Amino acid sequence: MRDPGAVNFLVIFDCDGVLVDSEPISIAVLTEAIAAAGGAISEQTAYRRFLGRSMATIVQDLRDEFSLALSSDQLTQMRLRLHERFEAELRPVAGVAEALKAIPARYCVASSSQPERIRHSLRVTGLLESFEPAIYSSTMVVHGKPAPDLFLHAAAAMQVVPQRCIVVEDSPAGIQAAKAAGMAVLAFTGGSHAGACGLADNVAALGPDAVFDDMRELPELVGQMTARVERL
Repeated sequence: MRDPGAVNFLVIFDCDGVLVDSEPISIAVLTEAIAAAGGAISEQTAYRRFLGRSMATIVQDLRDEFSLALSSDQLTQMRLRLHERFEAELRPVAGVAEALKAIPARYCVASSSQPERIRHSLRVTGLLESFEPAIYSSTMVVHGKPAPDLFLHAAAAMQVVPQRCIVVEDSPAGIQAAKAAGMAVLAFTGGSHAGACGLADNVAALGPDAVFDDMRELPELVGQMTARVERL
């Protein structure tokens, strides 16, 4: 976690699809697990229904909406398979390491994933030291995204008021959560999953403060957002 001193703004990053290009791997492993459990959900449906959601929420939705129950053994096998594929395939989002060095604000991670998965993803991609210990998980709050709880928890822990927070998100659930928290939100559509799930249109419809697809644009966007708040 970088602290540029007097600049009391906080950039809250989602992890999957924003810092690490993990969504295609995660959705592939999830749909494989669903198939192994006797279900059938397309990649497109999985993106639409589950992008940005916690595993607890996904399991509940599968049970309620698809009458499909994943056993604890199946969930364990899915997590092991995801771990293996992350070790072999996971990469950081292009340009994110450089963007982190240039943004004029403090930053942290607030993700729907479990803490160990967040740290594993960041370690594999060489980003962990940039964020540790400012890593927040939906397991730390009662309600995950699209509820605002996680972002509000992260802001409180970092001692920054919501009005001085900027969330970087790629999922509709995350954008809804940021807006509900009273925070500015930048929608990132540059992950390799963006085309497969029609991400640009889906997030634009939610009215984020800006939509961008190149991490090289992030420092300037953050600078514009902080300047706007300071003028108010």
